[in-house]
Amino acid sequence: MSRVGAQPIEIPEEVSVSVDDGRIKVKGPKGELVQLVPPEIKVEVKQNKVIVKRLNDEKKPKSLHGLMRTLIFNMIKGVTQGWSKELELVGVGFRATLGKEKLFLNVGFSQPVEFDPPLGIRLDVTKNKITVLGIDKALVGQVAAQIRAIKKPEPYKGKGIRYVGERVRRKPGKAAKIGTGVSGGA
Repeated sequence: MSRVGAQPIEIPEEVSVSVDDGRIKVKGPKGELVQLVPPEIKVEVKQNKVIVKRLNDEKKPKSLHGLMRTLIFNMIKGVTQGWSKELELVGVGFRATLGKEKLFLNVGFSQPVEFDPPLGIRLDVTKNKITVLGIDKALVGQVAAQIRAIKKPEPYKGKGIRYVGERVRRKPGKAAKIGTGVSGGA
């Protein structure tokens, strides 16, 4: 039995969960999310709790059991609290500005890079930090990864866009040859 999948999920008062036609719908104060439920998994809503069960003990239902429970838990948390990821710009002259529904990044290219966030994602910019906000955890993570991919942190000076708290492994540059005894023009 999956330890994660066996745990029931508490439903807060302001959230409504419904299961019908192979879909689970979660509605809360921040929005609404829908997730398909595989046919090998059964989802029940009883007494303010969501219970996820698998129909048999084959390999595929076993692997989906804990996954579905975690996805439903993330949906409930998303419609109540929301999800966020923070990115920071590291580099001289690197900055981000928010225009009409678009993010403009000056990160060392000849032109500013435009990024248009998908529906359901909100971006906040303060100094050298970009915050990606939304109710869908997977979408928030994907958008943050797309923004980071515009200018990944490079290993020599560490310049680029990185997650807040991310450690970038630094490489030493070329070693200067000091004291080799080679003279320039003799």
